[in-house]
Amino acid sequence: MKIYSWNVNGIRAVIRKDEFGPFVAGHQPDILCLQETKAQQGQAEIDLPDYEEYWNSAERKGYSGTAIFTRKKPVAVLNDFAEDISLRHGLSDDGYGDPLSEGRVISAEYEDFFLVTSYVPNSKRDLSRLDLRHRHWDPALLEHLRTLEKSKPVVFCGDMNVAHTEDDLANPEANVGEHGFTDEERHGFQNLLDAGFVDTFRMFTDGNGHYSWWSMMTRARERNVGWRIDYFLVSAALKEAVVGAGIHADVMGSDHCPVSIELDLQRVV
Repeated sequence: MKIYSWNVNGIRAVIRKDEFGPFVAGHQPDILCLQETKAQQGQAEIDLPDYEEYWNSAERKGYSGTAIFTRKKPVAVLNDFAEDISLRHGLSDDGYGDPLSEGRVISAEYEDFFLVTSYVPNSKRDLSRLDLRHRHWDPALLEHLRTLEKSKPVVFCGDMNVAHTEDDLANPEANVGEHGFTDEERHGFQNLLDAGFVDTFRMFTDGNGHYSWWSMMTRARERNVGWRIDYFLVSAALKEAVVGAGIHADVMGSDHCPVSIELDLQRVV
């Protein structure tokens, strides 16, 4: 089973650039998770008759949003967090908007696992959304994943808007304390690992130079001056099922590239 995740930075823009269709045709994902769709379902001209579509679009037009395209129909699909988790962690309007109206999470239940994709809030260049991220969102996300894990193992993917270690960005020294590389954001990611989730890319590849996002300024992508902020994590129970993990930097159309994993579930049956 091949599962892909891609922050498309506007699904309609990627389609206009004629990048979306060729990507799907070339890679043939069994499940494709998208972040930052910036569209409502039906606004983008998508012709994928072999896939079921599930969208969680932001109330604000042209902003945020997630989607899942899947060949196999899920048992159930949940948008956002359960209400009790949202209330417990105080998720509410922080001046930018209500994060629960921004279409940031979809969870799909399959026979053998849950798949969760998320577009994690950006802390903003001036760190004005770091408090939301650190004190509310990250703890709520962790509780959501751990709650699902009580029933079935979890595959979690998406744009997490953080570089976990110095190997995950080209210029760590210059970015210490900057959004995407604060102690608080990195701690939030580490909490996922401490809870038993596994960073699948690091199962196969060490070191730096492997990035999934590049600034659109200063020819950063051409020079590979980037950040690894798009991830696949799995429950420890699924670790043996992960037979591959990749970053597809050759796929254009967005300032992010797709990332993927390949699962052989028979290895854990």
